[in-house]
Amino acid sequence: MTDPTTALHFPPDFVWGVSTSAFQIEGAADVDGKGPSIWDSFCRQPGAIADASDGRVACEHYQRWADDLDLIQSLGVNAYRFSVSWPRVQATGQGAWNEAGLAFYDRLVDGMLARGLQPHLTLNHWDLPQALQDRGGWANRETVDHFVEYALGIQRRLGDRLASLCTHNEPWVVAVLGHQNGVFAPGLKDEALALQVSHHLLLSHGRALKALRAAGAKEKLGIVLNLAPTHPATPSAADKARAVLEDGRLLRWYMDPLCQGRYPVDLWLDLGGKAPKMHDGDLAEIRQPLDFLGVNYYSRSVQSADKPWDPKAAGKEVSEMGWEVYPEGLTELLLRLHRDYPQVPSLWVTENGGAFPDPWIDGRVQDEARTRYLQRHIAAVHAAKLEGVPVDAYMVWSLLDNFEWSSGYAKRFGIVHVDYETQQRTPKDSARWYRQFLAAQSKGA
Repeated sequence: MTDPTTALHFPPDFVWGVSTSAFQIEGAADVDGKGPSIWDSFCRQPGAIADASDGRVACEHYQRWADDLDLIQSLGVNAYRFSVSWPRVQATGQGAWNEAGLAFYDRLVDGMLARGLQPHLTLNHWDLPQALQDRGGWANRETVDHFVEYALGIQRRLGDRLASLCTHNEPWVVAVLGHQNGVFAPGLKDEALALQVSHHLLLSHGRALKALRAAGAKEKLGIVLNLAPTHPATPSAADKARAVLEDGRLLRWYMDPLCQGRYPVDLWLDLGGKAPKMHDGDLAEIRQPLDFLGVNYYSRSVQSADKPWDPKAAGKEVSEMGWEVYPEGLTELLLRLHRDYPQVPSLWVTENGGAFPDPWIDGRVQDEARTRYLQRHIAAVHAAKLEGVPVDAYMVWSLLDNFEWSSGYAKRFGIVHVDYETQQRTPKDSARWYRQFLAAQSKGA
């Protein structure tokens, strides 16, 4: 296996990290005053999770955080992207703060700093307090105000020690998978509702950034989107039209209001009566300056007007999620974002990784496919940087095998293997490679 990163050199201030999210690793679902989230509730719905599991224990990170930070430090990265569980710090999403929950994140952030790790915090990685969902959740405009108060509360407690703060992780997932397709929490199936949710997520982002800056926030502020280049399956006019529409739904629906203060005209006309209800001034509030845009990239999107495109049937390499391995799409995406949205001063790859088989051979997890995936995508980032794209960070998804949402524990994205019965952590060969790559980068700096 040839390593395409061997001769690559990144700037010494490039940010290298790993990413996780609270619900997927913390466990301690009802410990120390934590309230239930929509994912706690969703896991109890029959058939919602592939292996009928839940996040009550997960990786026990709530108890094992110090050891996990030691593990991160041992990789040689300089950054850790994590999320705060809103119901852990404010059980019902409003009102009284939970001191025990806040103290946990105090210890976590201080522990990162003590180990030379930049703390990169995400406010909403999908685990909305169930009490707010009971009042309509993200479909209720009042949740926007509650989110702003949550953001300010976290800023007061942790902001002086953060390298960055991101409002939302992948609002498309919350809206479409959670409210349109019903396969993620809260499990609803209403396209018009999903579109309203997407608008409120964007509005809460803009209002939060405005409020955080007014409160004197010094850390970098942004949002993280799941994005991909969208290609037609064939050169037919129908497939090309479908690709333009789907690109609008995935990318332009979020990027245009964030950077240009408007929703895409073609999408708005296509939606008709399903378009979200807005108030005067909403778009101006959404369009706040971004210090960075986080890009989560896993694969490209290929669209057919006739039937869903099957990458495996087309002879493409795929991950265990059935996603095509397409590293050149990351270069294409970064170039496109820089070209079409020059308002964004810095692009960060905040998630990139894959679920692959993890064979144990001679006492090691020899995950060659994952290692090759990371190498090729890091090379794709470098290619974009050579073209003048201001891409300044790369973070692997994920540090640990964890609760993979509707897939439960059946799919493993981690570069560190977790034995869920013993909670033993074992760095895979991909982690060993990442450590060696970063050591080489450090020597070349």
